[in-house]
Amino acid sequence: MTTRRNLLKGGAAASVIAAAPAFVRGQNLNSKLQLASIGSDGKGFSDIKAMSTHDKQKYVSFCDIDLNRTLNVKKLSPETPIYQDFREMFAEMGDDIDAVTVSTPDHMHAYCTISAMNMGKHVYCQKPLTHNVWESRQVVNKAKESGVVTRMGNQIHSHKFYRTAVQIIQSGRIGKVTQVHCWVPSTGHGKSGHISRPKGEDPVPDTINWESWIGVAPMRPYTAAYRCYHPWGWRDWQDFGGGSVGDFGCHILDPIYTALKITGHADDFFAEHSGMNDEVWPAQTTYKFTVPGTEYTAADRLTITWNDGGRQPSTKGSHLPAREALPRSGSLVIGEQGTLVIPHVAEPRLYFEGTGYSTDYEMADDRDHYHGWIDACLDGEQPSANFEYGGLLTETILLGNIAVRFPKEKLKWDAENMRITNIEEANKWLTRDYREGWELEKLLG
Repeated sequence: MTTRRNLLKGGAAASVIAAAPAFVRGQNLNSKLQLASIGSDGKGFSDIKAMSTHDKQKYVSFCDIDLNRTLNVKKLSPETPIYQDFREMFAEMGDDIDAVTVSTPDHMHAYCTISAMNMGKHVYCQKPLTHNVWESRQVVNKAKESGVVTRMGNQIHSHKFYRTAVQIIQSGRIGKVTQVHCWVPSTGHGKSGHISRPKGEDPVPDTINWESWIGVAPMRPYTAAYRCYHPWGWRDWQDFGGGSVGDFGCHILDPIYTALKITGHADDFFAEHSGMNDEVWPAQTTYKFTVPGTEYTAADRLTITWNDGGRQPSTKGSHLPAREALPRSGSLVIGEQGTLVIPHVAEPRLYFEGTGYSTDYEMADDRDHYHGWIDACLDGEQPSANFEYGGLLTETILLGNIAVRFPKEKLKWDAENMRITNIEEANKWLTRDYREGWELEKLLG
């Protein structure tokens, strides 16, 4: 019998690494998949609400480090117990939990997810899958080892607009793909790229478990500034988030990777930006990486370009009319016969030479990303956008953030050996130093 003390010693679930997947209840179609959340407001609450509309699920526990941010889940399910430390939740409720939704800041994704998989729990984790490349590899390996059902929270993967874009590209309407450009307008609150952390500290409210919020990251004082760390602003800080590409990369790049059936790792990365310090990410970034070609590309290698902070690609060389406006965010996919613009959550725009954009295509069906994961847990089948796929996307964007630290230098990536081969100093950014008591290595066995 695993005790609460054993579970908490050295990290959650450290003593139950070999636990079997929680399939038993799921295989009984008269029972419900019993869920727990880690992160229960903001994106966490939207995930919970979406899961809660499935008729074969039941949330049996909620967790959030901030009790003031549990008011919504209390209204949704007043009798469900609430925790501030997910390790305590696992220790006390572990036998009642089949699956877990992880909706925390990025730096805690891997620790929470691996803890859950160690206990044989299915996991739905928000994007990006992890905060660094080494974590991504460990999460993917642990998912394979544990046999649990996984899905990354890039929910637009299942939306009809992204699914339609995939259909168009794979149908051959625009021919073989020659160029891909992606962009988002966001800069976050660290707009100058040189914001420093606040001086001094504020008292930690009794409602907030600051120790658990910091988790694996280096400790820093709590600040009550609303848009600094918690609950908003954390994504801009290098210790906690991945900036704009960390926020949107697994969304915007998803239909590209899915449509082109990219399964190989990128092998070089190049970035330039508007300036940064050691605290926050740049305000504006351009990032290029090269992936192996596929049956849908014109060459055996394809370069994909990412822009953020208001930068947008030129439409020169595409099939768009002169001065045709691009959407605020999305992708420009240039083929030999036509060009597809994939706006971020809007109908695709199909262009051919000498014409305006066309919607002359069949719309794909809309699917529920959240329900699809629950169904997969009940059926014991892996869905699309599982951790193997999510890990590849995540690794790609995180390597981009390493390239950002070495502007205008091309980084060569040896994916098999997980090494940057031409700039030794860059390899230290593949992982991080884990704070005492939160060492991820102790969860890996």
